[in-house]
Amino acid sequence: MLDRLRQFISDVVSPTGTERRAFEEGDYRLAAAALLIHVISLDGPPSEAEMRKLHALLEYRFELDPGTAAALIADATVVEGEAVDLFHFTSVIMRSVAEDGRLRIIEMMWELVYADGHVSEFEENVVWRAADLLGISSRERLNLKHRVADSRLTPDAAT
Repeated sequence: MLDRLRQFISDVVSPTGTERRAFEEGDYRLAAAALLIHVISLDGPPSEAEMRKLHALLEYRFELDPGTAAALIADATVVEGEAVDLFHFTSVIMRSVAEDGRLRIIEMMWELVYADGHVSEFEENVVWRAADLLGISSRERLNLKHRVADSRLTPDAAT
């Protein structure tokens, strides 16, 4: 099912079948989006709520218009499907993003983990591994997790 979703997105963005991407391989936004897609794909095909949250996060955090965010998601879906590990993405982010930006990426991962209303051990493990590869301490990772979890209890929680 996830492969069909990836193919659909790829066909929409690139109907001629060319491999041309809107975002370059070394773009930290592509690497971050691929990590986010990986997280929401762990427990099956992404839900509608997860996809809405992904779009909103990418538009807000990377200051993208909806069309550009959709192109980023399409490109990231392709590269995430081709990846064999998280290191490829985290190494791009480590070269390009300061610590505060890496913290925001981990926070975005937690926001997506909580988007469907439950946290699986697989999701927690991927966030832990990504945070470790991004140089984020366990304490900071857990603080972000609790902040995101607490914000879900607040009716006015912002994206």
